[in-house]
Amino acid sequence: MIEKNIGVISDTHGLFRTKVLEVFNNVDLIIHAGDVGKEEILDELREIAPVVAVRGNTDNGYLATRLNYSEIMDIGEKSIYLIHDIDGIEIEPEAAYIDVVVYGHSHKPDMKKINGVLYLNPGSSGPKRFNLPTTVAIMKIKDDEVSVKFIEI
Repeated sequence: MIEKNIGVISDTHGLFRTKVLEVFNNVDLIIHAGDVGKEEILDELREIAPVVAVRGNTDNGYLATRLNYSEIMDIGEKSIYLIHDIDGIEIEPEAAYIDVVVYGHSHKPDMKKINGVLYLNPGSSGPKRFNLPTTVAIMKIKDDEVSVKFIEI
């Protein structure tokens, strides 16, 4: 039996909201789907839990050389593919036996299941943009179940 709580965040664009500390207080892992903005954001997140992050289209300099374009990780029986911009996906998730695709870029929180694959965008937790909320997500993997809760911060 496995049970993991995963904090999912994206599009911080250099802004670390202290509310994230509270929301991610009991997570086992944090996934950052790009447009980090500053290395210090990842340092703050690492104070909470281990971090897996990818680079976004606005990440440059040190972050661009340090973060991969995409990542694949296995948590229990679930395989997670992480990328910033879903339009740049280089695999067919269902053919690659991916269970969850985590992405960012649009700043819009979204979750949908397509061909058995869960697609999750936690939204943006960085500077407020347009009329979009600032959000993160908590993804819970328990045995063979994946559930997601969006949290406005």
